[in-house]
Amino acid sequence: MGFLIRVVVNAFAIWVVTLIPALQVTVIAFPPGETLQLVLTLLLVAAIFALVNTIIGTVIKILAFPLYILTLGLIGLLINAFLLWLTAQITTLWNFGLRVEDFWWGLVAAILISLINWVFGIILRPKKD
Repeated sequence: MGFLIRVVVNAFAIWVVTLIPALQVTVIAFPPGETLQLVLTLLLVAAIFALVNTIIGTVIKILAFPLYILTLGLIGLLINAFLLWLTAQITTLWNFGLRVEDFWWGLVAAILISLINWVFGIILRPKKD
């Protein structure tokens, strides 16, 4: 259940980022590109992004642990941007998915996605009795 909630929150965050044209991040929907196809594409991209973060992101974060200490955690921003770019590259193999035109705008998009996920994580966190 937690993975599904994370995918939906990621899909919402990616959709919000695509609404900002300056970031040059777009989602190309399944053909014919109606609203349902856009929502399904966002959910699929979010699931791929969650899997990339879980599998590849964990390995990179473990290997980059000394850099986290050296840069006081700022390397995490670049790693998140790289994971977003990697998700875009994976979905480019098909004729739909996420497109990130510029790495540095992808960095800003990754920061916004992280902030949205953080806010929803606080809101949706189970309450302790």
